Amino acid sequence: MPYVVAEPCVRCKYTDCVAVCPVDCFKEGENFLVIDPDECIDCGACVPECPVEAIFDEDDVPAQWAEYIELNAVLAASWPTITESKDPMEEADEMKEVESKRSMLSENPAS
Repeated sequence: MPYVVAEPCVRCKYTDCVAVCPVDCFKEGENFLVIDPDECIDCGACVPECPVEAIFDEDDVPAQWAEYIELNAVLAASWPTITESKDPMEEADEMKEVESKRSMLSENPAS
């Protein structure tokens, strides 16, 4: 099963996970990352690298974030691949503890 990026990543966008991905399966949006389920090889290398614990095996995505399984697949189809780490968003440190961020997720690709 592929891995999925869930809600804790919204408006944080730490990219530590990107640096360890052996197959470049991360896609970048304006304020969120997703994993392309067709590219992910299920290695799990990204999971311990995420400082906000936003990455889950598809079978282990918490129920409140189940919609992110489909959202990763849909957004991955149109967002650009990110292959190198970047600085997190300016507000990342304050946003990482915020809950219920779905309404803040931009579905626009990174520019």
